Amino acid sequence: MHYYTDVLKKYGSFQGRARRREYWMFALFNGIIVLVLVGLAAATKSTALYVLYAAYILAVVIPSVGLLVRRLHDTGRSGGWFFITFVPFVGGLVLFIFMVLEGNRGPNEYGPDPKGADVYPGAAGPYAG
Repeated sequence: MHYYTDVLKKYGSFQGRARRREYWMFALFNGIIVLVLVGLAAATKSTALYVLYAAYILAVVIPSVGLLVRRLHDTGRSGGWFFITFVPFVGGLVLFIFMVLEGNRGPNEYGPDPKGADVYPGAAGPYAG
């Protein structure tokens, strides 16, 4: 759950890098919350729950895009790659592949490695690799 709250703490941040785990755990929690809200709204036919669902979606748009950009940064790509999603059929697939790829080891132009040296045994410095 802390991955979800960590992303929300960086609400409008498009700087730095994000690990795969941070991205996918946030996606998992978002998916669960959305399914619960939509399921409850459909089961109760409650307009209030549909409004709550819409408000939730609007509330997490900015942190979701920020996290996506930071995840792209971790793979050494500019946040501009987000726009590939507008390419029909293949755009979403390409972006999905980028989200699955391991991030660059060590620092890159977007910041230090979020995993740190402890992930790379025998590394000679905090960001060696």
